[in-house]
Amino acid sequence: MFGIGGGELVFILFIVLMLFGSDKVPEIARTMGKAMAQLKNATNDIKSEIQKGAEANGLDTKSLNSLTGNINAEIESAKSNLLGDTTNLLGDTTTEIDKVKEDIDSLSGPIKRQR
Repeated sequence: MFGIGGGELVFILFIVLMLFGSDKVPEIARTMGKAMAQLKNATNDIKSEIQKGAEANGLDTKSLNSLTGNINAEIESAKSNLLGDTTNLLGDTTTEIDKVKEDIDSLSGPIKRQR
């Protein structure tokens, strides 16, 4: 719960008890519970209003999924058109590097690495 361990929670409860007293703590807890319930009801109301608005405009989860699926398919086809066939790019580069290494070795002899 919010990264708070058992010892820290007990310490916080002790501080709250010291600040507000034992007669006010149940009242504060009751008020916080009511506030949390109202917040939950408000978020559920907002979710239902958004869902009703989407359904009124002809948007349901199936149509949204098909729409996003079409967008994803278009993105993938654009990627493949832009990149094309990239499998042969590295093969050409390594053969050119090997040729240059052989040319350098033939001119100066093999390079010895020092440690």
